[in-house]
Amino acid sequence: MTINAVLLENKIGDLLDIFYGKRSAALDDLKLINTLKRKNPYLYRAAGVADASEIVEEILKAHVSSSDETLFGNEFFEPLAKWVAQQANPVETHTVATSDGEGVDITITTASSIMPIAVKSGVNVFNADSKKKQGENFSALNKRLLKLALHFDPVVGYCYGRKQQSSRSKVNFRELAGQAFWELITGENDFYLRIVRLMGEKPIKHRPEFQQSFDQAKNRFAKEFLIDFSNEDGSINWDKLLEFNSGAVRPKQTRKKKDSAVPPSIPLRATPSAGAATASD
Repeated sequence: MTINAVLLENKIGDLLDIFYGKRSAALDDLKLINTLKRKNPYLYRAAGVADASEIVEEILKAHVSSSDETLFGNEFFEPLAKWVAQQANPVETHTVATSDGEGVDITITTASSIMPIAVKSGVNVFNADSKKKQGENFSALNKRLLKLALHFDPVVGYCYGRKQQSSRSKVNFRELAGQAFWELITGENDFYLRIVRLMGEKPIKHRPEFQQSFDQAKNRFAKEFLIDFSNEDGSINWDKLLEFNSGAVRPKQTRKKKDSAVPPSIPLRATPSAGAATASD
């Protein structure tokens, strides 16, 4: 049955509130030192990055891009899929449960079948080992449910993208993506479009708050970077950065006492596009 538009819009709005709240909180809690441990200084040097402001902006953009995909999947896609599955399937003929075993997020049961569903964000989430593990999780669940004598129809659902499952595929589950996945759990052919339409103005209203968190993190990072990894003229001390990032023995941080203000020669450029980070698979 079609999900009520007002209820769906409210649910989408609530989930976006959670997503943006955690998105900003993650930036507020981010530490420069921990982030630099995972970055590639050679790449930044090769790209011509020249000063503290520029490198911290690149670091923050990369962090937002990579973390947003996981955060959006966990805080928006997965809870939305669980909620709409419960709303769309009539209780008279369907039983919808959530988190019914390892590697399963939704289970839809009818009089003749049981469909465990693993909800994933995009279609590139698996490597060979994790895909094998997903199949093993479904197999283990199937063994536990054999006594029910129901048709077992495991599905991995990707919330966006396309997935053409080869007839030669050796996995023991169906894979559906984007429109096909949302239609499976809601019965609505255009549900994937309803999601983006009902976001409305919410994302725009949240952007200033996120931009403030981004700019504060950028200022904080730039000050720390100038103290720990910059030369007197404000240029990057690549030797120091590489010794910290890749040296066999990590040097102790001997932070000099400098004025906490960023020197005027190293301006902190505004970043108007930070609120709309590019999602990656």
